Amino acid sequence: MLSRLSEWFWNERLWFPEGLGWADLEDRDGLTYAKASDLWVSLPIALAFLIIRQIFERTVAIQLAAALGVKEKVRLQAAHNPTLESYFRITSKNPKQGEIESLGKKTGYSESQIHRWFRRRRNEERPNKLKKFKEASWRFTFYLLAFIAGLAALIDKPWLYKMKEMWAGFPMLTLLPSQYWYYMIELGFYMSLLFSVASDVKRKDFKEQIVHHVATILLISFSWCVNYIRAGTLIMLVHDASDYLLESAKMFNYAGWRKACNYIFIVFAVIFIITRLVIFPFWILHCTWVYPVTVYPPFFGYYFFNGLLFVLQCLHIFWAVLILRMAIKFLPGNNIVEDERSDREETDTEDDEEEQEDRKNGPVQNGHSPLNNNHHRKTE
Repeated sequence: MLSRLSEWFWNERLWFPEGLGWADLEDRDGLTYAKASDLWVSLPIALAFLIIRQIFERTVAIQLAAALGVKEKVRLQAAHNPTLESYFRITSKNPKQGEIESLGKKTGYSESQIHRWFRRRRNEERPNKLKKFKEASWRFTFYLLAFIAGLAALIDKPWLYKMKEMWAGFPMLTLLPSQYWYYMIELGFYMSLLFSVASDVKRKDFKEQIVHHVATILLISFSWCVNYIRAGTLIMLVHDASDYLLESAKMFNYAGWRKACNYIFIVFAVIFIITRLVIFPFWILHCTWVYPVTVYPPFFGYYFFNGLLFVLQCLHIFWAVLILRMAIKFLPGNNIVEDERSDREETDTEDDEEEQEDRKNGPVQNGHSPLNNNHHRKTE
C-alpha cells in the first residue's frame, strides 16, 4: 500500500511536463541538482533555530529591551477564588449575564466585582510586553539577515532582473551553494515557527498565520523537489523585504518610541504594498502562471505550485487590509500605531465608580472581602 502510494506520489507525470522527469535531475558532469532527500537537513536546522532562539531571547533580547526602555505595567491580580477559577478554566473566560448572576450567588460577589475578577484573570493569561518584544526582536534579526543574505545571493543573477530567466533551461537548473543554504535556512526557520506556534504570542490572525506557515513550507519543499529554485528564491526575497521592518516597528512600539514606530511603519506599509500587491502578483505570479504554458503544456505540478502562490496572495490581501486599518491611526489625534492583530489588555477604568462604592460598603455578604487589591498601584 505504501509503495503504491509512494509510486503514485512521485509519478513524473504529476510534477514534470511531458518528456521530462527525475532522470533529468541526476548529478552528472560535475553538475549538482536539487534532490528531495536534501530537505531532511531542514529538520536539524529547525531544531537549532529553536535552541538559538531561546539563547537569543534570554540574552541579547533582554539587554536590547533594557537599552530601549521596555517597561511592564503593574497588573492587578485577580483574588484567589476556587469557584471563579474553576469556571474560568473549565466553562468560559467570558461569562454571560445569567451566568454572572449565578456566580454572584455562589460567591457573594457583586456583578461589578465578578466582571472585574474575570477581566483581571484574562489579563493574567495575556503575554506581557517583554515577551512580545523578545519575539519581535528574534524575528527582526532573522528577517533582516535573511533579506541581506538573499539579496547577496541573487544580486548577480539574471532572473532577478528578467523574470523569464527563471525558466531558462528548466528543469536542468544546476544548484549553487548559495541557493542550497538559502533554501535550507528559510525552510528550517519556518518549520521552527510552526513548532513554536503553541508558545508564541497568539494574535487575531492566528489561523491565517498557521495557513501561511504550512503553505510556505509546502511551497519551499515542492519548489525544491521539482527544481523551481529560481522562482523560489525570488519569492522568499520578496517576502523578506518587508517583514523585518514590521518587527522593528513592533519593537519600538513596545519600547514606547512612538515617532520611530510610526515612521518605520510607514516605510513598512509602502514596501509591503509594493512587494506583496504589485511585484508578487504582477511580476512573479504572472511569470509562474502565464509564461510557463507558452513553453510547456500545463501539468499537475504547475497547478499545485501556482495554487500555493494564490493562497499566499489571498493572505497578502488579508494583511494589507489590517495594515490600512492601522494606517488610519496616523490621522490627527492618533499618535501610535498598534498591531490590529493584538489582543488588547482590558482595564478597570470603567469600574472606578463602582469600585469606590464597594470600598464604602465594605465586605460583601457571606464573609467574602472585596476584590480591590489596594496594595497595588493602579496602572491598568
